[in-house]
Amino acid sequence: MRIMGNGVKTRLGLGILLFLGLGTVAQASVVKGLRFWQSPESTRVVLDLSTPTDHKLLVLDNPHRIVLDLPRASLAVDVEHLEISSSLIRAVRANREEGLDRLRIVLELKEAVEPKSFTLKPFQQYGDRLVVDLFNKKRTASVPPPSVTPAGDRDIVIAIDAGHGGEDPGAVGQKGTYEKHVTLQIARQLKKAIDAEPGLSAVLTRDADYFVSLRNRTDIARKHRADLFISIHADSVRNRSARGASVWVLSTRGARSEMGRWLETKENSSDLLGGVDNSLSLGDKDPGIAEVLLQLSMDYAVGASYEVANEVLHRIKTAVPRMHKNQVQEAAFIVLKNPDIPSLLFEAAFISNPGEEKLLKDPSYQRKMAASLMDGIKAYFRANPPDASHYASLYKQNRYVIRRGDTLSGIAQRYRVSVGSLRQANKLKSDRLLVGQQLLIPAPN
Repeated sequence: MRIMGNGVKTRLGLGILLFLGLGTVAQASVVKGLRFWQSPESTRVVLDLSTPTDHKLLVLDNPHRIVLDLPRASLAVDVEHLEISSSLIRAVRANREEGLDRLRIVLELKEAVEPKSFTLKPFQQYGDRLVVDLFNKKRTASVPPPSVTPAGDRDIVIAIDAGHGGEDPGAVGQKGTYEKHVTLQIARQLKKAIDAEPGLSAVLTRDADYFVSLRNRTDIARKHRADLFISIHADSVRNRSARGASVWVLSTRGARSEMGRWLETKENSSDLLGGVDNSLSLGDKDPGIAEVLLQLSMDYAVGASYEVANEVLHRIKTAVPRMHKNQVQEAAFIVLKNPDIPSLLFEAAFISNPGEEKLLKDPSYQRKMAASLMDGIKAYFRANPPDASHYASLYKQNRYVIRRGDTLSGIAQRYRVSVGSLRQANKLKSDRLLVGQQLLIPAPN
């Protein structure tokens, strides 16, 4: 017998019995509903309860089953007519065992799983809940290989994070529009636009309606060696007249506090600076060296986040009726705390505003926002193409560092482009140049 966490795990014939804190709850509970959320990695089963309850979990083989025993509990839902959205669960049955004074719920499985169960306290619209996560035993985590273009250069990878999902609906509009649905629709439109651009590819942190923790969202980006992380949301406040889009990056204060968290978890930091190249690890570094490396990485990520956020903000201004904030904003959002990946958060509009709620549901408006985000992303990476990327082969050689005596007209003549195109490509308000300044040289007309 082995003690595991807050329970006891022991082999009993065909199954494994997990005792989870029995005898601590005296009040009888009612199971008011069962809900199912399917993700690529697992199925989540949520039992909505009237009051907290203890439970036992039994794993059985031949055939594969999960048995949940809830002492003194009763059932107020018809399990025979449940809509089961799961690749792992075949059917659900339940019975009230009066002699043992318990409710037994059986999940009939299609294959063997690794279960994990825990309880959740009431929060927002939800009451007490018992959650059972079922993980496919056959599924093994793998790091996808870098995407390579026909020219032999790698794609720039953009991680697109559709905010909320599953049990977490996010904000809800006056007409019942869920933020989680809107963000996923915009994320899919953005992925479609990115994947159509040679040299760019996109990965979604979620591609359906299921829950992903904030930390797992950034872990997914790191696993795919993302060059940029962009999280999409829809704002909500009590004042229904509030409206407009905004672009956010991690505040300096937030970045510094996150740095401490990463150093404390150094044993898990082998892919901390991974992004594109996983050859650098902090796990075997002296603490002082690790701090310097992490500081450099954090400074780069925060600085690059501002640059790409400004590019996106400039394009979004032309696509939306109104900006809520005309400058890039700062906040210590957990989802932006990536020490090694430039990250930004885009608030598409106020779902609490009836007019903007209607816009957020409009597919053409969603495509318009995605196109503006795409334009900002392209502008940033054209000016800052990562080494060995297809964008680097297209744009990196077209940069010129200003030397003493250079003039804009002389540079234009040297590269056979117009002065006007140089001004436009570099957003120059005058022809004054500074030594050391870099100019992006546009393609000749």
